[in-house]
Amino acid sequence: MNHDHLINHPGILTGFTILVVIMLLLDLGVFNKKSHVISNKEALAWSVVWISLAMAFSGVIYYLMGFQQFAQFQSAYWIEKALSVDNLFVFIMVFGFFNVPKHLHHKVLFWGIIGALVFRAIFIFTGVELINMTYLPEMEVFGQMVSINVVLTLFGFFLLFAGIKSWSAHEDEDENKDFSKSPGAKLVYRFFKVTENFEGDRFFVIREGVRIATPLLVVVTVIEFTDLLFAVDSIPAIFAIAPDDPFILYTSNIFAILGLRALYFLLANFMYMFSKLHYGLAVILSFIGIKMLISPFYHISSPVSLMVVGGILAVSVIISFMFPGEREEKDDDDDFEEDNEDEDDD
Repeated sequence: MNHDHLINHPGILTGFTILVVIMLLLDLGVFNKKSHVISNKEALAWSVVWISLAMAFSGVIYYLMGFQQFAQFQSAYWIEKALSVDNLFVFIMVFGFFNVPKHLHHKVLFWGIIGALVFRAIFIFTGVELINMTYLPEMEVFGQMVSINVVLTLFGFFLLFAGIKSWSAHEDEDENKDFSKSPGAKLVYRFFKVTENFEGDRFFVIREGVRIATPLLVVVTVIEFTDLLFAVDSIPAIFAIAPDDPFILYTSNIFAILGLRALYFLLANFMYMFSKLHYGLAVILSFIGIKMLISPFYHISSPVSLMVVGGILAVSVIISFMFPGEREEKDDDDDFEEDNEDEDDD
């Protein structure tokens, strides 16, 4: 396994870890100490902050590691960012299904992302180990000596299939989904009794000496499982960029995930304007799958991958703006003042 970048530049990893911890503490303990509805202005500010931090960090990588690692970071970051947008559609449906008050959305997403930090580390570092263990002996194929990797080949076929499937997928399939029967919800219902209504921003309450879960815990668990399913597509996709460099993969992935909450609040009311984006994401998944499959014979460089992914995203967003979907009328049932009364009781 290639740990050279970690060994030669341990300060980058330390700095990254400290930065993430400080930002999370500021997010939860200072700026969002009290649950509140996130405004578009606040969401835009945090989106700019997270993207700026990611770009600054990529600049440090360029200075200390070189252009190749810089291009890999940028490619993996924007691939993860693009695929994250697709996941936001599911988040919106989960919140709508459980009627989660708007001022609690941030807390749910915060804890969902804390879980993602852990699981992504497990997936990425384990995946790199598996990739390094599954190279076949060099062989001649079509008159060319190649070294085929079993895991990357399987990932390639999977992503190609996922891209084709995503192209024909319809949002109606998820809109009618009963999220109370999803694995995450079933897990909570199996081990806890759950209150009928939300209890402010609490995950548990005590009733007659018995600890009872609230629907907020159910929602967080559903979001966690949703992210795990989402990672099945996104993690193999970034392995096409730097299959032997867990540092680049993990840092780019985490920066993209950390900015997901702000992106959610920024785009939640404008998702209808990205109605054609899933076609672009389907093409991106297929492109990455093909890149993996042909990598033993022909290497598509990270800068080229970055340009292809960026171009596909730009075209799909432009087409979405030109032909937006139908905007759904939403009921603003959430009376924020009433919800704040619940918080005062906590």
